[in-house]
This record gives sequence, structure tokens and C-alpha cells, in this order.
Amino acid sequence: MLGTSEDVDAVINDLLAGSADQNMAEPHSLERSLLPSGFPDHELLVGVDSTHQVGALEFMDADGNVVSHGLPGGRDVASYFIVGNEVEFPDHSEVPVDLVRRAVKEFLLSGGQRPTCVQWRRPEFW
Repeated sequence: MLGTSEDVDAVINDLLAGSADQNMAEPHSLERSLLPSGFPDHELLVGVDSTHQVGALEFMDADGNVVSHGLPGGRDVASYFIVGNEVEFPDHSEVPVDLVRRAVKEFLLSGGQRPTCVQWRRPEFW
């Protein structure tokens, strides 16, 4: 469970130090409601790449699905892995790791709201 900024740093550091096929996490806020199915009403995917010191974010709730909007010049398509399953992010979704950290901390401190420190865009495909 992520309760503090230090917890977020520890998770990001673990992802950076781990293997390339385990470089993504899916934190959920316990402060948000559950759907009638019992599943969370939101999703945050957080992937990091230790080689390039970048990461990608995806957020989904009732308002739709958005991905981080990276800077021009980044990789076209980036793949991250959660429990060995590949998640491919759209072109130019990667942002610096420090921004990924800030976004996850904001998510935690806001009660699971979409972080505002990141520029977001609706993906053409997902």
C-alpha cells in the first residue's frame, strides 16, 4: 500500500531496479468508490524505463482514457510490462522519470484524481 511520498519513491525505485519485463505498476486509490462489480472506478498505469530514465502514464475513469503526452523526439512506441504482460503506449507518451514520480505522488495525495502535473492526451488507439 502506498501511504507516503517515500512509499511512491520506493515503488518507482524498485521498478527502475527490476527486470525489463516487470517495469510497470497499477496503483489504485482506496479513497475512490468501487464499481458495482467490486472493481475500482479508475486505473493508473505507471511504467518506467531505467535505461532511458523515462516513463509513461495512463489514467482511466468515467471521463475516459488518457495517456501522458511526452516531449517531441522521444521514442515512437514504448512498451512496458506488468506481471510479464506487455502494454504498448502510443507514440511520444514518455516523460522524464521525475515527472512520473511527481504524478504518482499527486495521484496519492489527491485521493486518486488524475494528476495535473502531467500533460495528457486521448490516445487514437488503446
